[in-house]
Amino acid sequence: MNTLKEIFTNPMFVSAALGWFVAQLLKTIIYCIVNKELVLERMIGNGGMPSSHSATVCALATSVGLNEGFSGFPFAMAAFFAIVVMNDAMGVRLETGKQAMVLNDMMQLFKEMGRWDGKHPIEHLKEFVGHTPLQILIGALLGIIIAIAYYNLTL
Repeated sequence: MNTLKEIFTNPMFVSAALGWFVAQLLKTIIYCIVNKELVLERMIGNGGMPSSHSATVCALATSVGLNEGFSGFPFAMAAFFAIVVMNDAMGVRLETGKQAMVLNDMMQLFKEMGRWDGKHPIEHLKEFVGHTPLQILIGALLGIIIAIAYYNLTL
């Protein structure tokens, strides 16, 4: 039981979790406003504004720096982890989403042409999986702000 208490009172864990939660909540609200429909899947889904990938890892790296110092190994490790995650979210995952859009369009076209045999197990590929540079930037700033605010509130 002491282990759970340690985890949920660890400022680095809490900051990262808050970064993810706030980003997902904002993503859901923004999607609802833009598309005029509430899609609760956005609360746990990938892609969209702001990037919860960026918010989570930047909150973690900032919190590590604030709590452990910015000159040591823990911050360096967290910062490079953040860079790798954000690069992946903006690069590979964004391209995967674009490819999914093209493949979904192709599958729809095949269905409309009567050339779909119906044997393929994929009905619809997820298109929201990556982030644009702006979504990454806003998520990163959100994560940094959350970590600083949490750090100052818990002093």
